[in-house]
Amino acid sequence: MIDWGLSYLIAGWLFGGAELGILAIFAVEQLLLVGTLGYSIGHRIVGIAVRKPDGSAPGLLAAVVRTVLLCLVIPAVIFDQDQRGLHDRAMSTLLVRM
Repeated sequence: MIDWGLSYLIAGWLFGGAELGILAIFAVEQLLLVGTLGYSIGHRIVGIAVRKPDGSAPGLLAAVVRTVLLCLVIPAVIFDQDQRGLHDRAMSTLLVRM
């Protein structure tokens, strides 16, 4: 929600609040930050990070697949018994406390 809110504000400033602009800003943020640092601005604020099971950052490929699935929304709201979204299961990533 934090990342989407920030994307909304930035897209409002840059694109007049166009829906595709919001989605594009959100996708770029997820790709760049999760792919390089392992967390987005919203993740950092609430103290979580995206990691592979070995504890390493997810990397660019995982960030691309996770972002595409997040932008489709449905994989992000369907959880398994471990409370992992389908976007995390698809790339074998975990959300962990920092």
